[in-house]
Amino acid sequence: MPLALWALTLSAFAIGTTEFVIVGLIPTLAADLGVSVPSAGLLVSLYAMGVAIGAPVLTALTGRVPRKALLLGLMLLFTAGNLLAWQAPGYESLIAARIVTGLAHGVFFSIGSTIATGLVPKHKAASAIATMFTGLTVALVTGVPLGTFIGQHFGWRATFLAVAALGLIAFVGSLVFVPRNIAHSKPASLLQQAAVLREPRLLLVYAMTAVGYGGSFVAFTYLAPILQDVAGFDASAVGLVMLAYGVSVAVGNLWGGKLADQRGPIGALKIIFALLAAVLLLLAFTAASKPLVVLTVLLWGAVAFGNVAGLQVYVVQQAEIHAPRAIDVASGLNIAAFNLGIAGGALLGGEIVARWGVLNTPWIGALVVLGALGLTAWSGALDRRSGFASPSRGGAAAVGH
Repeated sequence: MPLALWALTLSAFAIGTTEFVIVGLIPTLAADLGVSVPSAGLLVSLYAMGVAIGAPVLTALTGRVPRKALLLGLMLLFTAGNLLAWQAPGYESLIAARIVTGLAHGVFFSIGSTIATGLVPKHKAASAIATMFTGLTVALVTGVPLGTFIGQHFGWRATFLAVAALGLIAFVGSLVFVPRNIAHSKPASLLQQAAVLREPRLLLVYAMTAVGYGGSFVAFTYLAPILQDVAGFDASAVGLVMLAYGVSVAVGNLWGGKLADQRGPIGALKIIFALLAAVLLLLAFTAASKPLVVLTVLLWGAVAFGNVAGLQVYVVQQAEIHAPRAIDVASGLNIAAFNLGIAGGALLGGEIVARWGVLNTPWIGALVVLGALGLTAWSGALDRRSGFASPSRGGAAAVGH
């Protein structure tokens, strides 16, 4: 793989770290800034909203910008956003910094796959995309727990400074190694994207994505307060639990992909959503026990992101039928749906914490995930009624290209 691809992977690592590291720092941020825990949780929601808005809107608006210039600009914006967070004098300025960073995140992943495939021969395109996206997985395994450790021991500002340094290194790597002339097709306009949103079956998939992820993030956003205030862990131990969670996520991603291969997207998603709801419900009963809560968090990680492969493949399959000229747009909007779910889940979690306490977030999150399970079953029933036979994951990917 070319060095330019590793520069993209490092960028994905930095971006993944800054998105999720805030989860481990919410109690620290709340105490230092003098705001409530739900207010600190808004930093997750507003970042995700920046991603959801930035991905479709800014990608369309920057369609004529050369890819390397756009990539470098995004990494500078990302680095600037984290430097602003590092120097933020108060809560409001930190919110602004998070939104700026989220905008860069959304566009990066919209164009990243195109850039990655332009760096390698056609027969290596899938491997190139997979390599770049390993940056996100590695961020959950190492970046988030390391960032949490830095924040707990040196202050939360140090975490953002460290991520800004990663962004600067990724910028230099892209500047040196990414070729200047990367061919790209003009992305879909906002009108073309809006046309996709008029397809009911695609809207149903986006609802499955948003509700499924929203349910998980009702509780995940407030995992650190659960660990500290309910289980009784020291703040310094949160990073270790996040490390265990990240390792479990990496395993769960592989398992979720294989399950979608074997059972098709709908069959896999039913299993994963059912297990996710069960684990969240279990967390409500095990949160007060240190060994049991760690075991539950490990189980949670194994299913929390295991639905990514199934959801992405399923949206491509539906787009091939209902929006065959806008498959890439349909897939990209599903990424926006992921982040809308994160934003909504974090907002709902904040309301729950403010009104009834943090221990109520897991079981209410489980109910939300059951809603995603119901939507999935409904979509599967519509498939059977229309005679749609879901192909294997590999077959869907091949058709999507």
